Amino acid sequence: MKSIMVVGTTSHAGKSLLTTAICRILSRRGWRVAPFKGQNMALNAYVTANGGEIGYAQAVQAWAAGVVPWVEMNPILLKPQGDMTSQVIIRGRPVGKVNAADYYEQYFEIGWRAIEESLQHLGTEFDLIVCEGAGSPAEINLKHRDLTNMRVAKHLNASTILVVDIDRGGAFAHVVGTLELLEPDERLLIKGIVINKFRGQRSLLEPGIKWLQERTGIPVVGVIPYLQELFPAEDSLDLMERKPQKAQTDLNITVIRLPRIANFTDFDPLESEPTVSVKYISPKHDLGHPDAVIIPGTKTTIADLILLQKSGMAEAIQNYAASGGTVLGICGGYQILGQIIADPEGIEGQAGRYQGLNLLPIRTVITGQKIARQRQVTSNFPQMGLPVNGFEIHQGRSRVEQQADNQAFQPLFDDVNLGLVDSCQSVWGSYLHGLFDNGPWRRAWLNRLRQQRGLKSLPTGVANYREQREQMLDSLATEVENHLDITPFLP
Repeated sequence: MKSIMVVGTTSHAGKSLLTTAICRILSRRGWRVAPFKGQNMALNAYVTANGGEIGYAQAVQAWAAGVVPWVEMNPILLKPQGDMTSQVIIRGRPVGKVNAADYYEQYFEIGWRAIEESLQHLGTEFDLIVCEGAGSPAEINLKHRDLTNMRVAKHLNASTILVVDIDRGGAFAHVVGTLELLEPDERLLIKGIVINKFRGQRSLLEPGIKWLQERTGIPVVGVIPYLQELFPAEDSLDLMERKPQKAQTDLNITVIRLPRIANFTDFDPLESEPTVSVKYISPKHDLGHPDAVIIPGTKTTIADLILLQKSGMAEAIQNYAASGGTVLGICGGYQILGQIIADPEGIEGQAGRYQGLNLLPIRTVITGQKIARQRQVTSNFPQMGLPVNGFEIHQGRSRVEQQADNQAFQPLFDDVNLGLVDSCQSVWGSYLHGLFDNGPWRRAWLNRLRQQRGLKSLPTGVANYREQREQMLDSLATEVENHLDITPFLP
């Protein structure tokens, strides 16, 4: 099975970015390429065409490779939900909830079998597999049960790239220390070192590169500059590393950074708008007076609802809405905006019935059966007849309550179950992830905010975000290709 493996000296070394770039580079050279990550821990997820969940980063890598995302590209997805527990998703389907201490005892064999089967399937369909590791391959307390790094590399006999983040400092120690902690047969698979996030003059780095190559016997095959492009992140830590706020914009949108925030990739298209500034704030901070407030998805709706109420943010959002402010809830955020959230089976923890923010006339029941599917619908608001594509991932079922005034709230789409908006178009709620990926819908929604500010409307005849993402992927691949020698890793 022809394969390349990318591992890193640390988390956030640049494995996902490098894997993405290699997928696009090889695709442009005519290879039929598939990305692969054996096990991913992330709350940013994507739903494939067959209704299976994978990490959003692997979906982006599939798009970079020019192929449709498959569940085999990420056979194990762990979705943390607090209290040291995670939902376990294997081959796209949830199979249980487990705490960290018991995970490997219960799921190691099942997980490795899923990895082997997925690799076998991909190997029959693609010319080459580009695999991404997780964290570090040299965590000595975890190596015996590591499903993602060198176990996969050895299984495939994959030529492996070790990437290090020089921006953090200590890069040479990270590389040498990682190699020292690998087993001899693992170290033999490391065919090249990539220094990532380099700022400064290359000539000043050359003595270090020469020393590193002589010390390890492994060539440095790339020095990649610090790239400013914003790509979908894997977890909420990346929210702290996002680009600085734009100096001057027409609209300011605040996203509540819930403790268990999920699918904040929903807002990448907003961040790509030159006239929009997106700010993430903690529930403990002052809400201020933005042009819109967004409550995003969350892995544990009830726990985050309770935190909003205890922190005072729930009341702040209610007051903001009462004063005419625009509020949007997506998925878990949509449920939070409702009247009641009931969890009779204790799916999210303690069974009970909880008061929502009472801004939308819905009642939600948390159930054990998850809904995960792609959707194609037509909008009713903010503009009639716009095609909208996205996907659902949620365990709650929401029911619209009988209204005294049937005109007070209207279905957002031609499917009433996917969301509501009030008559003033101030309070919005939807189960649809990827909503802002739809360029005309996004611009129409932003134009409502601009109208309130007395600003001129933006053109709505714009491409969907996927076209902008394609340009970003091409730019990424071109930049990386200029600084990386991938030839030694090709069969």
